[in-house]
Amino acid sequence: MMNNIPQIPIVEWADAFVDFLRNNAQWFFDPLKEFLSTIVDTLSDVLIAIPPLVFVLIMVGLTVYITKKKWGLSLFVLFGLLLIQNLGYWEGTMLTLSLILTSSLISIVIGIPLGIWMSRNKTVQSIVTPILDFMQTMPAFVYLIPAVSFFGIGMVPGIIASVIFSMPPVVRLTNLGIREVSTELIEAADAFGSTGTQKLFKVQLPMAKNTIMAGINQTIMLALSMVVIASMIGAEGLGVEVFRAVTRNEAGQGFASGLSVVILAIVLDRITQSLNVKKH
Repeated sequence: MMNNIPQIPIVEWADAFVDFLRNNAQWFFDPLKEFLSTIVDTLSDVLIAIPPLVFVLIMVGLTVYITKKKWGLSLFVLFGLLLIQNLGYWEGTMLTLSLILTSSLISIVIGIPLGIWMSRNKTVQSIVTPILDFMQTMPAFVYLIPAVSFFGIGMVPGIIASVIFSMPPVVRLTNLGIREVSTELIEAADAFGSTGTQKLFKVQLPMAKNTIMAGINQTIMLALSMVVIASMIGAEGLGVEVFRAVTRNEAGQGFASGLSVVILAIVLDRITQSLNVKKH
């Protein structure tokens, strides 16, 4: 009986939608590709141009300042980055860092205002929440297909896929942080005649900043987790080294390049967490 039920043509609908966009929306995708390419290429060139030792010293100084002279993280940054340089993955690390920073910045710039809008409008929240669920649960490989169709291969489709995958945490936690602000504080702000904008910037965002920073931290980590997947569509960096080692069954090479990814992940994670503690 079930075999007589017509199959819903989701495959055909999806293919038709992607074909329609590819044929009729290049006026949007081409400038976007050029814009993102310019950003990530410029950032990559700047990071690679900085001598490794100078970059290491800058990062160590930054962590010393952020952690208020607690030397544990600073020593890890020092030895971790010097190990990456010693292993020969410095340029790949800088390319990966440029990909992470670009995709994370886009996610934050879009995600925080979207989270604020959700916190102030229940209708928007009810619409956006299922979309965020879709973005988080859809296998990341699926994003690569339309990304390549619209932007070709290279860093840009990797950035787009990373943004889609990594944006939900900052949106959700911005929304959550603002909604969790004490009603007594909101009532006090209202009693003093605060406008909606004043209430947002002087009460809600300051009180929610730790939750928002946690969302930013998770967004950066998720962007980093896309490095290897993005390498499959031409994104340069450490992901290429890991993917090459996997395809060639080179365990040692895979461990060394994977270790570089781990070091970069720990450095970014601890720095963002320290920023959150510093502003507590």
